[in-house]
Amino acid sequence: MSKPHNDTFLRALLRQPTEHTPIWLMRQAGRYLPEYCETRRRAGSFMELCKSPRLACEVTLQPLARYELDAAILFSDILTVPDAMGLGLYFVEGEGPKFERPLREEWEIRDLAAPDPYGPLRYVMDAVSEIRRALDNSVPLIGFSGSPFTLACYMIEGGASDDFRRVKTMLYDRPDLLHHVLAVNARAVADYLNAQIECGAQAVMIFDTWGGALSHSTYREFSLAYMARIVAELKREHDGQRVPSIVFTKGGGQWLEEIAAIGCDAVGLDWTVDIAAARARVGNKVALQGNFDPMALFASPENIAAEAKRIVDAYGPGSGHVFNLGHGISQFTPPDHVAALVNAVHEHSRTLRTHAA
Repeated sequence: MSKPHNDTFLRALLRQPTEHTPIWLMRQAGRYLPEYCETRRRAGSFMELCKSPRLACEVTLQPLARYELDAAILFSDILTVPDAMGLGLYFVEGEGPKFERPLREEWEIRDLAAPDPYGPLRYVMDAVSEIRRALDNSVPLIGFSGSPFTLACYMIEGGASDDFRRVKTMLYDRPDLLHHVLAVNARAVADYLNAQIECGAQAVMIFDTWGGALSHSTYREFSLAYMARIVAELKREHDGQRVPSIVFTKGGGQWLEEIAAIGCDAVGLDWTVDIAAARARVGNKVALQGNFDPMALFASPENIAAEAKRIVDAYGPGSGHVFNLGHGISQFTPPDHVAALVNAVHEHSRTLRTHAA
């Protein structure tokens, strides 16, 4: 299969020369867009939207119709994997995701098994295939999954948590049980991401949303080690094209060198990390993705552009930078402000490369 007409994002992940700094946004298809809200209304619920390949394709393409983004990302949810394990995912308006059958008993944990990505998760694979066809090689498609530890947090807590009391109690009291959950999750995520690659994803990302809640030593043992296991099993090529991988731990700035050493092609940065210092720390091992504060999108377009330019300048000359937010975009973000960000990143980075030449 031929490469995208705009492959700037893929080249930046592989630290190859680019004409501009590519940009995409975490949660770029989402509630800040009125067209997304209308599609979700027609779907009836968030899960119905996720489980309809046609509608998932529709919302994936919506931000690309508005903005000159350099990549599309599959519209789905990180919790589709534990849902396929039989935990019963559902969403409560204003409260977020919950599980009907969270992992509470040892026998439930011992019975846990990785799902066949072409079985209960077939709808995700069908969405990937449909999105690739619809993109028609315009920009690359990113596939993704939650990290084993982040998935375990939801599976054990039963939903979102402020203190991760249940999962951390298991970590310290029964680490054997948590390791079992993480091993099953790692198997599931590796299979899931490889299936997405087989169906057309041209890059994949692991979202370790809650890894930063761990202590220094437990992060390495209970989060990073399992992401390393997944990265080692990922398909590196498909249809003759290299498939880069991105690993993002929110709150993971203190572990940048360790993350960069697990074999991924790029490390995502949240907004608390200085991108110039991060580049100095990882050298040429990996590309960097990030790290605009999502709340800065509520500033004026002029100040949004100034902050975008500051980050591009801080990264410095050369390739290997994918511009992104430091976490997901807020549902209250004015859509026009996103246009200001995208335009500023493209224009300023092109100007810098022209002057450098």
